[in-house]
Amino acid sequence: MKIAAEQVLCRFHLSNFIRHGMEPLYQWIVETAHREGLQGATVLKGFYGMRPDGSILEEHAWSMSQELPVIVEVVDEAPRIEQLLIRVEPAFREGVITLERAHVLIYRGEPVAPTAVLAGRRIVETAAESLATGVRTMKVPENGVLLRIFIGESDREPGRDRPLFEAIVRRAREAHLAGATVLRGPMGFGRHSRMHAAKLLELSTDLPIVIEIVDAEDKIEAFLPTVDELVTEGLVTLEAVRVVRYGSPEAR
Repeated sequence: MKIAAEQVLCRFHLSNFIRHGMEPLYQWIVETAHREGLQGATVLKGFYGMRPDGSILEEHAWSMSQELPVIVEVVDEAPRIEQLLIRVEPAFREGVITLERAHVLIYRGEPVAPTAVLAGRRIVETAAESLATGVRTMKVPENGVLLRIFIGESDREPGRDRPLFEAIVRRAREAHLAGATVLRGPMGFGRHSRMHAAKLLELSTDLPIVIEIVDAEDKIEAFLPTVDELVTEGLVTLEAVRVVRYGSPEAR
């Protein structure tokens, strides 16, 4: 039996170097979500990105210890996400938390209560219309936009031999955006249906890349002409989110 339910996607954007006691904060968040009985949590590691203070984070192949952006994703019902935030927010001193509406498909063997099924609901709604609006946080959330740019790892900046993802992050830095995270997918395909997948012995592959930038709607809107200038082939999505910021950005 398939259940379609509306829940809340909570995403913690932070650095892997930020700690909680003796362990990384992202690890503690996942362990806390597990102890609280939430449905699940996923950690996504970026290999390039920008911190709120404007400093660039970059993965180096031969470095044993390096600072990189990570995202922890947790999906559950609004009250359970709220309880998780009560535990996590006092320890979350630097980074960004976003809350957005999530449609979840759950497959179960037992019969489904009618109240668990979404019928006749719109798939796309603004942040104000979603269950994420009711989640209480220590700080007052702002209405924001999550910009996702889907490109290929081998894509280059127009007119330059620089990786396109690097060019986009650096232009985001120049625009004083709140931060950026670059994620590499292990498999995918693009507009021309060429399948790309990571192979064990390959040193370089054209893998799918996702660049995520979260900020106020007006700042994202002002940045879109730059995206148009740089991205000649790819996919761009815009999603309404609620944004809770931690840490004061310094000189950029």
